[in-house]
Amino acid sequence: MKLSIIIPVFNEKKTIADVLQAVRNSPVADKEIIVVDDGSNDGTRELLQDMRGQFDVLVLQEKNRGKGAAIRSGLSKVSGDVVIIQDADLEYDPGEYPHLLAPILDGHADVVYGSRFLSAPHRVLFFWHSVGNRFLTMLSNMFTDLNLSDMETCYKVFTRQVRDRLRITSERFGFEPEFTARVSRMGVRIYEVPVSYHGRTYAEGKKIGWKDGFEAIWCIFKFNVWDR
Repeated sequence: MKLSIIIPVFNEKKTIADVLQAVRNSPVADKEIIVVDDGSNDGTRELLQDMRGQFDVLVLQEKNRGKGAAIRSGLSKVSGDVVIIQDADLEYDPGEYPHLLAPILDGHADVVYGSRFLSAPHRVLFFWHSVGNRFLTMLSNMFTDLNLSDMETCYKVFTRQVRDRLRITSERFGFEPEFTARVSRMGVRIYEVPVSYHGRTYAEGKKIGWKDGFEAIWCIFKFNVWDR
């Protein structure tokens, strides 16, 4: 089994080298690393160009378009049997790939979500962020009739067959509810596994905010009601 890892990147000069090292060290033998720089302007792009031997594919977006657009670009490059989305910060641990892949490799799942809200270690941080995440997950579940605990998680793992059927149009963080709406209608087998979460503060570089929460609400309605 070959694993394709898509890493969307925007202004992560401080963390991208460590993330790439962790991804390379992850206990999966056959893997390709696809990095999509989404118009970084903090030196990340230049650093990535100097690190070309550390990954397989580098896509340079001409301007910042958003996480969804970066993932779409990455999806067009995959050649593996299974795809995983990996954020470019240090909040999620690539050492947990085998745990995330297990339901697919065991023949039980086609899509796996890595949940931050099941029993796993996590950094204690923002109360209202956790409330917001749970609300968005509940709202999404009401439309999709899934019982996910963490729709907004970065870790989404899926087979090549799902990727070939997947249509993503979101530019920014609407990727998460759109992906969930799309796969819920495919009739595929969806699993969740707990993952650790090492959240960071805004001072440490966290980017998602309340505006993205409102966008997610709009996208939940859009992709479950109008854009089906």
